[in-house]
Amino acid sequence: MLCYGAKDLARAYRTVRNNTVQTAQDIPESQYDFAAAPGTRTIRQLLTHIALTDSFSSIHKEKRTSFEGFNFPEFVAKMTAEEQKPRSKADIIAMLEQRGEETAAWIETLSDAFLAEPFNQPPGTTPATKTRFELIMGMKEHEMHHRGQLMLIQRLIGKVPHLTRERQERFAAAAAAAQRAT
Repeated sequence: MLCYGAKDLARAYRTVRNNTVQTAQDIPESQYDFAAAPGTRTIRQLLTHIALTDSFSSIHKEKRTSFEGFNFPEFVAKMTAEEQKPRSKADIIAMLEQRGEETAAWIETLSDAFLAEPFNQPPGTTPATKTRFELIMGMKEHEMHHRGQLMLIQRLIGKVPHLTRERQERFAAAAAAAQRAT
């Protein structure tokens, strides 16, 4: 039995996605075509990539037990083509919200037994086997990785990320309370 089950994973996934949506909302649409460096995704492409990352859950929905027969280069090519499509800020935010909730709702339905099932990795990968739980958790971690990039990009375009603003506000309130107490 897992101590951290499907409901916990879905809750955490929703938290991550909600933070990504807030980040997408905080960035002006006029900046969505900004790329941090040549050859990197624009903000628009990166947010679209994040929204589409749940497509990877198809390997679990198909009840595969390994990547054998899964055409990863084709999967990546399709995702990359989707990232190139022009979408408005509103369209991207709607896609992030809808797909995020659909994925979280699916995650909630998963049993501990399903999450504990082994999934064989490609030959030469260490470890050779992971659990479905680890792979699904990896989808959340992948989004957090890209949101970290977005937070740095926010700094590059002169914006303070919302999580930083919230922390600064808490610290300022605590400092003001301490000042009043003295």
